[in-house]
Amino acid sequence: MQSSLSPGTATRQARLTAGLVATVVFLTAIAPLATDMYVPAFPQVAGELSTTATQVQLTLTTFFVGMALGQLVGGPVSDQRGRRIPLLMALVVTTVASIVCALAPTIGVMTTARFVQGFAGGWAMVIGRAIIVDLASGAQLVRVLNVVAGVGGLAPVVGPLVGGLILQLSNWRVSFWLLAVLGLAMILAVLVAVPESLPRERRHAGGLRNFLVAGRIVLGNRQYVGYLVVAGAAMGALFAYVATSAFVLQTMNGLSPIAYSVDFAVNAAGMTAAALVAARLAGRVATRKLILIGQLAALAAGLAMLVGALWFGTPLSLAIGCFFVLMTAQGLMIPNGGALASAAVPDHPGTGAAVQGFVQWVAAGVVAPLAGLGGDHTAVPMATLVVAGAAASMLGLLVLAKGPVSAGR
Repeated sequence: MQSSLSPGTATRQARLTAGLVATVVFLTAIAPLATDMYVPAFPQVAGELSTTATQVQLTLTTFFVGMALGQLVGGPVSDQRGRRIPLLMALVVTTVASIVCALAPTIGVMTTARFVQGFAGGWAMVIGRAIIVDLASGAQLVRVLNVVAGVGGLAPVVGPLVGGLILQLSNWRVSFWLLAVLGLAMILAVLVAVPESLPRERRHAGGLRNFLVAGRIVLGNRQYVGYLVVAGAAMGALFAYVATSAFVLQTMNGLSPIAYSVDFAVNAAGMTAAALVAARLAGRVATRKLILIGQLAALAAGLAMLVGALWFGTPLSLAIGCFFVLMTAQGLMIPNGGALASAAVPDHPGTGAAVQGFVQWVAAGVVAPLAGLGGDHTAVPMATLVVAGAAASMLGLLVLAKGPVSAGR
């Protein structure tokens, strides 16, 4: 596990070990596991805590808000204090928050604990990404971030299945006990495999003023902003699918829960495969070209879905096909857009990663409820948001991020 991912590279890159990358992949599983294992239990939670479905749904919203804020704060703090200690602190808080969720006596305690869990989880995720940016550059950076996204993409497949199995055998609180155990495992993995990747001489001074200065620097970089839009808009399109696909396939088309789970897993596998293919092509095929292919595919899927929703009642075969194309396209858009955004601001990797995470999770939190505005009998709002997300992503690539780029990008 200590062998370099790229033998013969410079000493700075040689520290990027297989164990370190595996640990960062583990960290990226926090959000999908904490979300997907818990969502199937919403009815149980509402009944046991004597609350409404809306209040239970709010625990998901506060988690997303916490994720966004945690990434916005965690990146700059790690630019000042280093990566390893802030990462370990965040994982400890995540673990404690998971235990509080497991023991929560009321929906108010649950909502607060979910916010803290999301905040600390977002903090850990952004530092994991910043560690990769510290130790890799160029095609290697793109390759490793695609591997992280690709392997990490298995979590949305595993999460609902594990959550459903837990509900069959026990109750919803076990999901949070499992998350607490995973938190402890992440702490051990960091202690074993993750060294300090940001030496003191490369750290930035702390304080709100310097954070704002760093934020202005990264947001003043036009290419960074362009790629930020590429990944953020794609994330919005992705969560339009996540929020409504169950209604489209089950309520509107009569697909069984088991069949829906299989379709969801196949779509997630498509996204994972696309990210891994992009990782293999890094340095050989221009990353911008791969992003554009994904954008065109997502736009075509969204337009086909919109036509089907408006005039043909969203037939099952069309929905299944469009969802697969859309999800596979995300594997080309989100990790590649994020990698090029990080590469555009190498002097502020933590702040750059923080702003990325904030924008992407805000997009997820805003789009998810918008996609459901039409209720559970129409796919028009979802399809419209997918088209808008793909178009906005293309605007980021072709207009905002337009300009000279280095070879391979």
